[in-house]
Amino acid sequence: MTALLVVFMMVNFADKSLLGLAAEPIREDLGLSASAFGLANSAFFLLFSVCGAAVGLLADRIRPKWLLLAMALLWSASQAPLAIGGGLALLAASRVVLGAAEGPAFPVAQQTALSWFPDRSRNLPGALVVRGTTLGVLLAAPGLTWVMDHHGWRPAVAVVAVTGLVWALLWLPFGGEGRHMSGSDAPSARADTRTAPADAGSADRTGAEGPRTPYRRILATRTWIGATTAYFGAYWITAFGLVWLPSYLHEGLGCSTAGAARVLMLVYGLNAVVVLGQAGLTGWLLRRGTSSRWARGRVGGSLLLTSAAACAVLPYGPPGAVTVVLLVVGFGAAGAMTSIAVTTVAQLTPADRQGGALGIMNAVVTTAGLIAPTLIGYLVDTHGADGYRYAVLITAALLVLGGTAAATLIDPDRDAPPSAG
Repeated sequence: MTALLVVFMMVNFADKSLLGLAAEPIREDLGLSASAFGLANSAFFLLFSVCGAAVGLLADRIRPKWLLLAMALLWSASQAPLAIGGGLALLAASRVVLGAAEGPAFPVAQQTALSWFPDRSRNLPGALVVRGTTLGVLLAAPGLTWVMDHHGWRPAVAVVAVTGLVWALLWLPFGGEGRHMSGSDAPSARADTRTAPADAGSADRTGAEGPRTPYRRILATRTWIGATTAYFGAYWITAFGLVWLPSYLHEGLGCSTAGAARVLMLVYGLNAVVVLGQAGLTGWLLRRGTSSRWARGRVGGSLLLTSAAACAVLPYGPPGAVTVVLLVVGFGAAGAMTSIAVTTVAQLTPADRQGGALGIMNAVVTTAGLIAPTLIGYLVDTHGADGYRYAVLITAALLVLGGTAAATLIDPDRDAPPSAG
């Protein structure tokens, strides 16, 4: 089940990365300025956050299996017209619909994956689902680049649309939720025969006993605020990387196409290593009795601050190997905060409130994807190659804010309501 959800996120991020990989041919083909191209990418996030929150709330009432299936089918349908033809208007419309369908993907996928595991075992599956985002880009970069070089960017759109359809056909017979979703009124309790066996010695966090915890009680905790602020910084750099990093490597740092592809592989390779390493370290610390404040908050905060330091120095580093190392660390070290934020909020939240709490967090965080592409495009149009330098410095400041919030605010042991224990 975890493997299916990893592939789900791979397809999700292949969709997201496509416009960044095809930035130059799309801008040339459609005659777009950097600002117009950035705006088209930001259109992806117009409904992304709203739908992420709305469907996250629905995931506490409707079986996530059907929500995930509907998302994958809509991804494919939204891209089919663009694969055939159209200009800027169709490009923007396609991205709006795709964003609405992909907005809830990550929180619902995480909710579904974590439903198969008790809290102490969730770091690895949560990290693997996050790794699907990296694997999607790692595979999409060479594969879709080859398709674009030989056949054009529109056939590349068709490839990702068909891939989403194939995943949906696999999920329909095999997908489902696990034993740790929620209580007797939970979606998973309404008829999925492939449920995980109860974990001996581990009580489910059902939320069925006593009154339900209000969402406002969860969202007002310092842990939720700290995790969301930190995740915002991590998502900002993700949006930067997906949309503008290939262009930054070409126009800002003077890399060849082959050189830029190698650097991208290094960035996402380091990201994969850091996320899995963080999962192992956090799990080891928790098993030794270390509090989540340290095992999740301080570890995640340290990674964000490391990324911030590399980004702050990057615009002033000497050309060559030093600049590459700074860029790889700056863009590759922050991604682990995504997994940390999810597992932190899952620990904080009663099971019957997890879908909504994760969905609302994702809605707040993904506004970074609405702002970053347009802002960076504006900076490039007004300042040329220097616009990338200003964008990297803004990113460093946001990462400092997020890292500080993670290290000082996250403490789910302190903030969790009794029903989440």
